[in-house]
Amino acid sequence: MTHQTLYLKQNVLVEPLFNQWYAWSYLIAPATAAMYVKNWHLNILKSFVSTPKIHVSAQKNPDMRGGPFIDYPEERVSEIKDLLEKTLQENESLLQFANALQAFDEKLQTEAIGHSLEALYQEIPEPLQGYVELVYDLHNHPSICFLEGMLYRSPYYRSSAQSIALSLINQDDRSFILTTPRLHESQYLNLPIPFSHKGLDELFEMKTVPKTLIYIKEQLNLQNNYELFNSFFTDEPPQPTQDYQGKDVRIRYYGHACLLIETSNTHILIDPVISYKYDDKGIPRYTFEDLPEKIDYVLITHNHQDHVLFEVLLQLRHKIQTIVVPRSGSGVLVDPSLKLVLKNIGFKNVLEMDELEEIEVADGVLTGLPFLGEHSDLNIRTKLAHLIRLKHRSILCVADSNNIQPKLYDHLSDLIGELDILFIGMECDGAPLSWLYGPLLTKQIPRKMDQSRRLDGSNYERALDMVERFAPKQVYVYAMGQEPWLTHLTSLAYTETSRPIVESNKLIEECNSRRLACERLFGKKEIILPVSQR
Repeated sequence: MTHQTLYLKQNVLVEPLFNQWYAWSYLIAPATAAMYVKNWHLNILKSFVSTPKIHVSAQKNPDMRGGPFIDYPEERVSEIKDLLEKTLQENESLLQFANALQAFDEKLQTEAIGHSLEALYQEIPEPLQGYVELVYDLHNHPSICFLEGMLYRSPYYRSSAQSIALSLINQDDRSFILTTPRLHESQYLNLPIPFSHKGLDELFEMKTVPKTLIYIKEQLNLQNNYELFNSFFTDEPPQPTQDYQGKDVRIRYYGHACLLIETSNTHILIDPVISYKYDDKGIPRYTFEDLPEKIDYVLITHNHQDHVLFEVLLQLRHKIQTIVVPRSGSGVLVDPSLKLVLKNIGFKNVLEMDELEEIEVADGVLTGLPFLGEHSDLNIRTKLAHLIRLKHRSILCVADSNNIQPKLYDHLSDLIGELDILFIGMECDGAPLSWLYGPLLTKQIPRKMDQSRRLDGSNYERALDMVERFAPKQVYVYAMGQEPWLTHLTSLAYTETSRPIVESNKLIEECNSRRLACERLFGKKEIILPVSQR
């Protein structure tokens, strides 16, 4: 078997980990990683060690899903305690950075009242020295800007904290991963290698290209657990890849905000969230097997974990020619550079796109457009809607846009002109600010304030207003987080009375009453846009 060429099984689960926690972009950027370790990971670990029964009870309540509770039984408290001690020991420098940041930010907010900041540079704590710039906005509000490129070349960026957990998966159901670390399990193989390791590209290429076990073990520097590792491979080839060769524009919906938009010359994948393939098919879906051999462009709408999913991106890295991300806010703590994150985990060709910037592609052009909402009123610039024009067809993907300022979309409709399809998100409840950004706050905000600032998209009235302004020929509600293969990221479990479902139903009914094609996407969908001669 060692010298036989084999394929990686389609149901091998890939979990990128940071300090044994499910990794996402804010655990890669050093400044945000420091704050999450201090204010999120350590707090949850300490809470479980102190009161495990509360966590066990909370996990039995569906309404508590997505809350700060570890999903392990009480018997594993000793392992959580060991992880707590390990985290404290191995992240000493990150914790010093986070403590220094919190203390100095408090000092800055108190003492910087509009006069020159030069004297305060002498009081910057040692862990921050040489890595920050002190600035005012035009209203004399002080803040700290991070020299992000420097931080990636400092002791604060620890690629040694990264690893990959491999196992076999046979169903969609997974625990909410952002609040539960990955403890050692007999069925999990942990590869202690950084995300940038070239051996991962060799491994994931084996989903379609067979190689020998001895070769891939050498590429991954694998020293033990051969029996478990061997179980991840098969001699059965996958279904042959069939790149789209039609004359029209084909769109395939893969779930949530993930769309594959293709012509015979161009393959564009947006916000990749892809299901694994297993025997219990359940809800019809496209899987990794349905992707083309080469992906010309991956487009990212914004820097949230359900849109920038390392679990999928790392498996596709060998296929991706170019990944396009929104430009960041230049050193703002809550808005780390997504380009730097991706470059540092091994993506070679990462382009930042500004609002209304264009990229020419075969058969058309890609345009980045601004969108509002979904970021709790924080100054986050890493967000773009994407306009894809191929073969004279136009497709607008606005993801989680919240139409809180209709005039913006009025201006954009004038610039866009005729639109064939509008994809719009309507997750209009949204979590409060603290659910995602709480660990980055250096000062706790009042609950009422927190609850008023949501990570939400458009409701019925706002979505309909957008439809009326853009006047598309077809409307699809997407990015709702409904598919069961991503609830481990979103924690969403809608019913027919859930507000996002009620509001999107109203939009569908209203559009259909106007003889405008409209539906809420779920599972899979293929849309063919015939070539226009205009």
